[in-house]
Amino acid sequence: MSRYAFKESCLSASRQSGVILQPGGLVGRPLLFGEVLFDEFMDGSVVLGGAPFNVAWHLRGFGLDPLLISRVGGDVLGDRLLERLRAQQLDTEGIQRDDAHPTGRVRVTLVDDQPLFSILPQQAYDFIDAAHLPPLDSAHSRFSLLYHGSLAVRNTVSAQALAALRDSGLPIFIDINLRPPWWSLGDIEALLAGGRWLKLNHDELAELSELAGQTVNDLLHGARSLCNRFGLQTVIVTRGSQGAVAVTADGMAIIDPVPVDGFTDSVGAGDAFSAVVLVGIQRGWALATALRRAASFAAAVCATRGAIPDQADFYQPFVDSWKR
Repeated sequence: MSRYAFKESCLSASRQSGVILQPGGLVGRPLLFGEVLFDEFMDGSVVLGGAPFNVAWHLRGFGLDPLLISRVGGDVLGDRLLERLRAQQLDTEGIQRDDAHPTGRVRVTLVDDQPLFSILPQQAYDFIDAAHLPPLDSAHSRFSLLYHGSLAVRNTVSAQALAALRDSGLPIFIDINLRPPWWSLGDIEALLAGGRWLKLNHDELAELSELAGQTVNDLLHGARSLCNRFGLQTVIVTRGSQGAVAVTADGMAIIDPVPVDGFTDSVGAGDAFSAVVLVGIQRGWALATALRRAASFAAAVCATRGAIPDQADFYQPFVDSWKR
């Protein structure tokens, strides 16, 4: 019997390993909504980023065909971003242009190898226009799920566009990124109420639930509390260098950390993790399998500068290993 017990019950190791993320998988294209931007580092380097962008980039690398909904400025950075999307063979149908607001930028400072983000206001991705979204009347036949974060609702314009997408009825994967001062508890709770899957880190879980501490058992109880309160199917909690835990309606999974070979920075590690979990949802993987594969890929991304790799062959070893 597992030594990690819920208040409600004690789960066996077999139940831990047998839980499926999405029985039967999903058919269709992943639909992603939110920010695309450039991360500006202290050494002057500039790297493409933004959680939805990062996740879409990884999904394409894994062979999926995601559609990213965002907005960029009618500026040089916007042109550069679109060029990179096309080079990665990512569909640009969902990328709007904005002549009034600049392409998103974030200043990144590394403190003890952890990124601190200074997110600029009034960026193009804050003004995603609901009137220019792809047709949603056939959303269920075209798309498999909707992925979004929490930064997407800091501005009412993009929040309205996201609400229209959420009303399409697609199952929703929420990837929380609590970036002060750009969030409120009320906004986050409204997002969680309509979600199916939730991913957040241990610090964010502490913000959203009453945790007694940061032990594995504390995290499991906190995740279970969110599951029950908001009717979520799965809550995944990443723990940085300590692995991850997850709970579902009928089970749980706990994974150990994966060592990083040649650590560079952890920018985008959570997005890398989320991307692999989305692959697992699409393909009907076991929860524990998805978490292990996600942790392994996130560790590899930590050995690169920024959130996305430059090497075209970066993804193939992971794709090959998943076939075995």
